[in-house]
Parts: sequence; C-alpha cells; structure tokens
Amino acid sequence: MADNTHPRDAGLDRTQNRASDDPIEVYEHILEHDDQDRQTVAVALDKTVKGIGNVVMWANLLLVAAIVSQVSMRYLLNQNYPKLDEIQWHFYGLVTMIGISYALVTDSHVRVDLLHMQLSRRAQRIIEVIGILALIVPFIYLMIDQGYDYFYESWRVNERSSSPTGLPARWALKAVIPISFVLLALAALARLIHDGHALFTNLAEEREGKGLRLIVWALLGFGVVAVALTFLVHSTEEKLVIAMFLTFIALLFTGFPVAWTLAGVGVAYCGLAYLFDNGMMNWTGLEETLTGLDYLTLGAVVNRVYATMSNAVLVALPMFIFMGLMLDESGVAERLMTSMQRLFGTVRGGLAITVTMIGIILAASTGIIGASVVLLGVLSLPSMMEQKYSPSLAAGVVSASGTLGILIPPSIMLVIMADQMALSVGDLFMAAVFPGVIIGALYLTYIFVIALIKRDVAPVPAGAKRPDWNAVKDVLIAVLPTLGLILAVLGSIFAGVTTPTEASGVGALGATVLALGYRKLTLAKLVNVLKATFNTTAYIFAIFLGATVFSYVLRELGGDALIEDMIGGTGFGATGTVIMILFIVFLLGFVLDWIEITLIVLPLMRPIVNGLGLDIPGFGAIDEPALVWFVILVAVTLQTSFLTPPVGFALFYLKGVCPPEIRLTDIYKGIIPFVILQLTGLAFVFLWPALATWLPSVAY
Repeated sequence: MADNTHPRDAGLDRTQNRASDDPIEVYEHILEHDDQDRQTVAVALDKTVKGIGNVVMWANLLLVAAIVSQVSMRYLLNQNYPKLDEIQWHFYGLVTMIGISYALVTDSHVRVDLLHMQLSRRAQRIIEVIGILALIVPFIYLMIDQGYDYFYESWRVNERSSSPTGLPARWALKAVIPISFVLLALAALARLIHDGHALFTNLAEEREGKGLRLIVWALLGFGVVAVALTFLVHSTEEKLVIAMFLTFIALLFTGFPVAWTLAGVGVAYCGLAYLFDNGMMNWTGLEETLTGLDYLTLGAVVNRVYATMSNAVLVALPMFIFMGLMLDESGVAERLMTSMQRLFGTVRGGLAITVTMIGIILAASTGIIGASVVLLGVLSLPSMMEQKYSPSLAAGVVSASGTLGILIPPSIMLVIMADQMALSVGDLFMAAVFPGVIIGALYLTYIFVIALIKRDVAPVPAGAKRPDWNAVKDVLIAVLPTLGLILAVLGSIFAGVTTPTEASGVGALGATVLALGYRKLTLAKLVNVLKATFNTTAYIFAIFLGATVFSYVLRELGGDALIEDMIGGTGFGATGTVIMILFIVFLLGFVLDWIEITLIVLPLMRPIVNGLGLDIPGFGAIDEPALVWFVILVAVTLQTSFLTPPVGFALFYLKGVCPPEIRLTDIYKGIIPFVILQLTGLAFVFLWPALATWLPSVAY
C-alpha cells in the first residue's frame, strides 16, 4: 500500500520507538526514504542503482588505505608517491559522483520541508515529476553530452598525469562524469515511473493532505516580490540576477531537492540569458544583454566538476565523516555517558551537563550534525524523561550539543569554507578552537545556572550517590582513548606533520581501531558506517554540483559585481558592513542549509571583506587575518541555522528519535536560549578578533 505521509514524516514515524537501535542505523533510516510504490520496472531500476552504490561505497575503505599508505611511506621510508595522491582523487571522485544517483533513489537529498510536508503524497509526486522534467533532465543532458566530449578528448590524446611519476590514463577518471550522469538518469527515470504509476492508481491514501494551491500561492507571492525588486535596478543583467535568486528561493519552498533546484535554475537562466543576448526577448521591453552565455559556454561547468572531483582538500570530507560515524559506532559515547553520569550524579542538571560535555568531545571527532544529534538523543532523552527533566530543556541540550561538531575542528564545514575562500584548512581549524570551546562553556554555564534557579527543570535523580575516585578513574578510562585520537588528528595538522587530508585518513583508521579495541565493530556496523558515509558525502557533493552551475551563471550575469556594489553602497562603514553581512547570513539560515550559503554566498563576500580595510591582528604570522576572522564569524552564525526552523536539521533529526512526551513545541522552546548563547559567542569573537586569529599565529 502506498504511504500517504510525507516521506520524511514516515521516516520519523518508523523511528519513534527505536531508542534501543544502533544510532547510525537510526540516522541512516531517517536519512533514506524508499518509495512505497512498488511498480516493477521502477523497483528494478532502484535495485540496479542501489546495487552499484553498495559496491562503490567500499571504495571509502580503499581511500583510507591509500591515505595511510602515503603517510606511512613518507615517514617510514622517506618516499613520496604522487600516484597515491592521484589514486585518492580517483576514489573520492568515484564515490561522490556515483553517490548522487544513490541519494536520488533513496530520496536522501536536502530539501526545505516547510510547505512540502503539509502536502498530500499525490501533490508531492506532481511536484517531483515537474521538477525532474524541468530541472534535472536539462542538467543531466548537459552533463552527459558535454561530459562525454570532455572524456573523449582526454581519451583521444591518451591524457595522463601532469606529473611524470603520476598515473597514466587520466581519461579514466573523466569517464566517471558521463557514466555517473547516466546512472542519475536511471535514478530519475525510476522516480518518474514510481510517481506516474502512483498518480495513475490514485489511491485514497495518496490524496490525504493539502493540494497544490498552497504552493501556487507561495510561488505567486515570490513572483510579485521579484517583479517589485527588479524596479530597484536598471540593467537587464541586474534584473536577471535578482530574478534568478528569487526563483531559486521560491522553488525551494516547493520542497524539490536543493541540489537539483540550484542546477536547474542555473541551466534555465543560462537559456534565458542566451535569448536576451540574441534579441529574442525584445518583446518584454527590456534591453538586450551581452552575457555570452550559451550551451557551449555552460559546458565549462564540466571542467569545474572535474576540478571538484580531483580536489585534494575535499578528499578529507568523506574521511572525516567516516571517522565521526565510526566513533559513534565504537561505543565511546555510551562509555562516557555511563561514567560521567556517576561523576555528575548529585549535581543538578548533571545529566544535561554530561550530554553537553559528550557533545563537545564528539564535536572534535565529527562534523555530522545528524549523526551526533541522533546518538545523543538515543542515549540521553529516555533517561532525561525518566529523571523528570523539563522536555524543552532536554530537547534544547541535545540539539544544541549536537551542533557543536559543525564548528569545533575537525569540521567538514570548515574544510569546504577553506576551499571556497582559498584559505588554509589548518588555519581555520585552529581559528575555530576558542570560539567552539567558548560556546560549549556558555552551554554548560547556562545549564548549571538554570538548574539552580529552576530546580524542577533538571532535578537530581533519586538515589544518586556522591562520586568517588572510581568514578573519576572510569571517566578517564572512557575519555582518554578518544582524546588521544582527536589530539593525534588535530595535533598532526597543527604541528604541520600531516595535511588535513592525510590526518583525516589516519583518523578514520584510528576510529576503526578504537571500535575494534572496544569489540564493537561488526560487519553489519561497518556496512552501516560505509553506507551513511556514502550517502552523506553524496548529498553534500550533489549540492556542490548544483552550486557550480548556479554560481557560474550568476557570475556571468554580473551577480558578484551587483552584490558587491549593493553592499558597498550602503555606507555602513567596515564594522557596519560586517554586521550587515552576518545578519543576512543569519536570516538566510532560516531557509537555507549551511552548504548552499557556504558555496554560493560566502565566495561572493571575499572581495567585499578584502576591500573593507579591516585592521584585524594577524600577529605577523597569518596572511589574511581579516578573512580568517570573517569566515569564523560566518561559521558561528551558520551554527544557528541548525537550530532555527524551518530548515533546522538538528531539530528534524531530534524529532526522529525523541520520546513521544517531547512535543514539537517543546523542541522549539528549548532551542531559543541556546540560539541566544550562540549569538553571544558570536559577539565575543566579533569584539575580540584575537580569539580567532591568535592560535593560528602561534601554531607554526
């Protein structure tokens, strides 16, 4: 029978009573949403794409092996092998590109659910059909056609590595581009068949919920705003830039995946610019343009996709994700929870303090917010409810503690920010240490104070015993192996012993060894970690692809110059401009995920910040201290986006595992003080820039 609930709601319903399940399995269960329609051909296509994905995901283990081998050979044999570096790119490119089709058939891509979740399943299917045909299909055609030409030219000249000791047959990696988009076409076809079959059978369950009128009114509202805003600018290019941004935001509210909305809007506005360039839109009364955009110039996106696939910095992404997920599976958090509860058992709010401290420790091992929130929720929420904690405090503590991983290094967000802003990953990691610790300390202080003032929100459990030296010893035994791994990973980066990519591979191996040592690693858990790593990396990389198309067209339309002129023309001065940018980022966090903001908005800010003449202390050791400080400010601001509805992913994952007595209103109430604490931490870093720039200056 077809499921009449929203796919993500269905995932939540299935996990409500699974508190005893494996946290990574629960995380993956929430992330994936198989279509309930069982049309035979579509199911066969689903199985084909999934089967290929289930084979390719094991390449992550080969990636770990390649990185560790490279580090070992350099330090043990004093040898460097460029081939191993290039093998790493190949494994990374293979995993990410094949993963995007797997994420489509499992419906794991990021979307804005605010309106979408209110719609009937039938209305959702209609939106998906229109979205696939209008947004995904043109992008797929572009990437297969231009991607094949890109591969063929490489194969024709038998392209090899630019290094004389590198790999031959560079064309083999380039072949992944058209092949992966053929797989994506199969995945899209499967979705279309599922949707068409379900719409044709028209089951009553699929009609429960709101119709498309809600979406139509929302799109009309955005259309009116877009038309009004175009009167604020003069040239046709500027009007197209404003229309492009608002089209993207409007289509997000249909609930179509963010990655494909970005790509589709980019392709559509390239076509629109071509029509304006050639005088085919004169009937609108607008002037002709000279953007130079057409099908062939848009094909340059293929080269940018290849550059992303072979980016040595981004290879760290799946490795840090793997490291964090494997640590979650290792049982470290359970050991910490048990031992720390004994240590803080007689302290009011002791369990909440324990959860926050574990959140800080886990934050230094993973940047996967969903997995951290699920893990902390599964481990602590039942106990908090049993100990009569306030539901809002319990929800706030778990969701806020889980978000620390996006800021405290090693953070995947900081890796991507460093890549986009041409900064050192190590500098950003070090710059984020003090801000992350400060926010964690603010959380702990708030919990301690609120528990003293309002004694009923976090009572001492009945029968709690005062801690003894055995409790302290148990905490040390539980925490030292994890801290040792974290210090080895971060210490090797800070000391310049390894690159962040090398440290990520060593960390992934270390987390696996730790899980083995704790006797927690089984084949089933290894598969869970590999699948979650594969899927999480895939939906992030899909947004990379979409943002590549979107930002390319936006720049060709002059969007970067328009935004620079608009912000520079406000007359707010250097400090006021930074505050305004941070406020815009904060507002965007309500409707956009950190990935879109990092990939689209943040790079546009680089020339603006460089032109402000900010006097930020670099202590004579940091090349661009103002940029480092600014990026950390944006990172702290984006941390709030995980707690602010409607996008707030920490809230979404928390709802998937929280006990039934915790309502959605409790979650929303609970996060308010923690958002205020995050903004307080932001103010500290803003007022005292050395909190971000001092540590990087003394690390080398």
